[in-house]
Amino acid sequence: MAARIERLVTSGQFTLDGGSWDVDNNVWIVGDDHEAVVIDAAHDAEAILRAVGDRRLTAIVCTHAHNDHVNAAPALADRTGAKIWLHRDDLPLWRMTHPDREPDEHLADGQVIEAAGADLTVLHTPGHAPGAVCLYDPGLGVVFTGDTLFQGGPGATGRTYSHFPTIIDSIRDRLLTLPPETKVLTGHGDGTTIGAEAPHLDEWISRGH
Repeated sequence: MAARIERLVTSGQFTLDGGSWDVDNNVWIVGDDHEAVVIDAAHDAEAILRAVGDRRLTAIVCTHAHNDHVNAAPALADRTGAKIWLHRDDLPLWRMTHPDREPDEHLADGQVIEAAGADLTVLHTPGHAPGAVCLYDPGLGVVFTGDTLFQGGPGATGRTYSHFPTIIDSIRDRLLTLPPETKVLTGHGDGTTIGAEAPHLDEWISRGH
């Protein structure tokens, strides 16, 4: 059975650099009727548990370690036994939210996370955060971009640990080289496609935010 993709939207606060903002986050569940992985355990472990149901949760993959993407990860891991995966470069951000709990495993560029018919290839895409990753599955024709690429441009780079030229390099070299029909499933809001975003790279660079 081919993997399917489900979206759960959870709500809470993003907190960094002394500010807090109300946010809605996309939690992505990839799998079949028997097992699944969660991408970005945001805000509400109970809601995520209900969405996973009686499936075996094999991994909790963090696209980056801003609190609104990882704040429910330890509780979800404790309830399910799933391992938390995070790129090592985002450990400083992770420790702001979870100083007493380390991730279980470290993501590496090129690694493949298998999930019930899905093969999620890790693409290290720093810029929004040093350890930001995207997860690409050519079989499903999707890339999960976290907060690296949205409909309309790159993720925010105005806060600690972020860098605009770096996110532009990541998007240009790692994402816009994917097939244009690839669906972009984002950390917040509605998705897009690589082909819809690729023509706008120069606009984003000139805006330079």
